[in-house]
Amino acid sequence: MIAEFRLPDLGEGLPEAEIVQWLVAQGEEVTLNQPIAEVETAKAIVELPSPFAGIVTTLHADAGDVVEVGSPLIAFEVAGEDAVSTPAEPDAGRVAPTDAAADAAPAAGDEVAGAEATVPNLVGYGAAPRGAGRPQRRPRTTRDVPAPSAAGGSVLTDAPHDAVAPAPVEDVRHERPRSTPPVRAYARERGIDLALVEASGVSSIIRREDVDEYAASLGASTPEQTPSSPRGVAARGAFERESRVPIRGIRKHTAAAMVRSAFTAPHVTTFLEVDVSETTRLVSGLRADRRLDGHRVGIMAVAAKAVCLALRAEPTLNTAWDEAAGEIVQYHYVNLGIAAATERGLVVPNVADADRLTLVELADAIGALAETARSGRTTPAALSGGTFSITNFGVFGIDAGTPILNPGEAGILGLGSVRRRPWEHDGQIVLRDIMTLSLSFDHRLVDGEQAARFLTAVGDVLREPGRAMLLL
Repeated sequence: MIAEFRLPDLGEGLPEAEIVQWLVAQGEEVTLNQPIAEVETAKAIVELPSPFAGIVTTLHADAGDVVEVGSPLIAFEVAGEDAVSTPAEPDAGRVAPTDAAADAAPAAGDEVAGAEATVPNLVGYGAAPRGAGRPQRRPRTTRDVPAPSAAGGSVLTDAPHDAVAPAPVEDVRHERPRSTPPVRAYARERGIDLALVEASGVSSIIRREDVDEYAASLGASTPEQTPSSPRGVAARGAFERESRVPIRGIRKHTAAAMVRSAFTAPHVTTFLEVDVSETTRLVSGLRADRRLDGHRVGIMAVAAKAVCLALRAEPTLNTAWDEAAGEIVQYHYVNLGIAAATERGLVVPNVADADRLTLVELADAIGALAETARSGRTTPAALSGGTFSITNFGVFGIDAGTPILNPGEAGILGLGSVRRRPWEHDGQIVLRDIMTLSLSFDHRLVDGEQAARFLTAVGDVLREPGRAMLLL
């Protein structure tokens, strides 16, 4: 029978998703929970596990297409007599955004009888087979890469495919090459099949440099860009004066969120210049401590710790305005959002229960969060539920700014560059490390006095890190 899979709601309540790439082809046999496609929502790139085991008969969309939730995505030929389709209602096809879709076992009592048993349930971590343990992911079959013909034309833009002779399809079986979504997108732009690229690092993860090196060995050129072209957009002509890029994914989500925040919450921004010389000295000492090898404690981590302590003293900055309920939500925990600039746009994942972490634990969590964001592997769950955020525009050489609130939060702290400047210290003018703090807050929730006390508390910790001992 023919089984049709419709695009499910990926757990974010978003109406659509873009097909980044198909991981299967028409006519290919797939197993239950085998990854079949990568899709990009407004928050993250996730893998979709197959809800059926069978033969792929139809791909209803191409890579780059935007598909609405509930629309047909892929069809399979499976064992049985009658056609079946996953329900179009979004909640019936909810998929958890995780790379470990094949690792979940069915819960006891999840078996259903009758016709409902033919429709897989994608709630959680993929479709749960009845009476089965953990489904094993079948190694994918390497597709044949066509060699160039005398007439010219190939998927590698006329590159010599015979430079790396592919083995017969029936003899080669391996897992999909390990790489990050940005690298896979970069390889697609250059027409490179990642199955032919060898990872150079010890992590066995293919990087952009590996793609470039392989392309160079084939004689492929790097896509040219005009000065006005966005990153990753190849120029269509030497004298191109402009180019257009569809508003999709994170950029579209960020724009909508910023407009909603700016026109919903009355923003106010206040500034404070702080002598952070003692903090920079503390950070230098911690980095030189051999006992902390492998832990990178920077001024961002110290500022994050200062924010957690200041929120304890001024909890009004850790609240939310619930318009529908007519209530102010007071959080008794801190999910600290860290704004991260990535190739796909600005994302603000958060460190859960940051107020319960030590300085070293907080530094490790921020480092892991930033690395995950840059690699494009941030999950939608990590991008929601924040209570307060920090943005560090100082890394771009900026001294101060007016950050826009993350929707639903009462405050966001901006960290400026650390500048060596003349400063009054102990009655003398000396060179000191100075940083400007920028605090934007929702004036519905926070009064100017409360914002000033919060910002002063953060500044006090950065000015004298030892003061934090009084607040622990």
